[in-house]
Amino acid sequence: MVNDTNEIINFQQIAKNIKPNPGEIPSVQGLDIYGETISLLGDVCGDHIIYVDFAKRFNLDERISQADYSGKTWVRDKLKELKNKSGILLSDVSGHSITDSLLNAMLHQAFLVGASYELSNYGEITVDLFETINQRFYDSSSIEKYITMIYGEINNNGDFRFISAGHPLPLIFSNEYNKIVKIDNLNLVNYPPIGTLPSESDIDGKVGGGILGYKKRYSINTLNVMGQGDILVLYTDGFSEQRNGELNYTIDRLEKQLISTKHLSSAEIFHGIKDDFRVYCPEPDDDATLILIKKH
Repeated sequence: MVNDTNEIINFQQIAKNIKPNPGEIPSVQGLDIYGETISLLGDVCGDHIIYVDFAKRFNLDERISQADYSGKTWVRDKLKELKNKSGILLSDVSGHSITDSLLNAMLHQAFLVGASYELSNYGEITVDLFETINQRFYDSSSIEKYITMIYGEINNNGDFRFISAGHPLPLIFSNEYNKIVKIDNLNLVNYPPIGTLPSESDIDGKVGGGILGYKKRYSINTLNVMGQGDILVLYTDGFSEQRNGELNYTIDRLEKQLISTKHLSSAEIFHGIKDDFRVYCPEPDDDATLILIKKH
């Protein structure tokens, strides 16, 4: 007979093991990065972060040597570029129950397995990985359950290149102008959430057909506005849509909090925002995640 309590404990342990620990936060020269999830249910939640410090997570030197030995100079050169950048994946499942976090566990493993394969073959993470992930989730998950996701790579020069699948687009706080600057006019592309439409570019996705159509191939957005003291903000809709959209911290309070704490480290800024958010919304109804990337 299955002990439900033990099964829940086992799943909570799995969820805890895939949460990023402080040592996984990327170290990129000239940048200060920090982020956490404010969870309703502890380790089990609908939001998820994957930090990809390429130099920490992968043996880049050995991969470069193997690519050079095999004559894959294009792979070697791409791998060398990874020494100056790190990746961040932020996802949000449509729900925050224990079973909802199962989708994040699936995404976690699929992404990291795919990332290792792509680095070996291409020297970088390409949009093809996310096309495959989107197709797999479309084939295997319920239409009522979907994942919004943003994956981006930050370079030490301040370039941030990313794709977004139904996720809130980044915010940028300008140290010079002392405010959050609008980036709506930069023609950034936001695609449907993961798993809601089959991928147009996926060969296998054409087998069953898309009743509601197909998702066009992902294209990469680029932001390059990271001046001295600027802060790039990644977040989930837990900060903007509490109480069925009645409370929006990103509009009501975030800018003011950034103005008052911008001289601090990213970790200190985050904890100041976290404390202020709990005052603003003492009884949240959704998980909320915030990641800050500050330019030194």
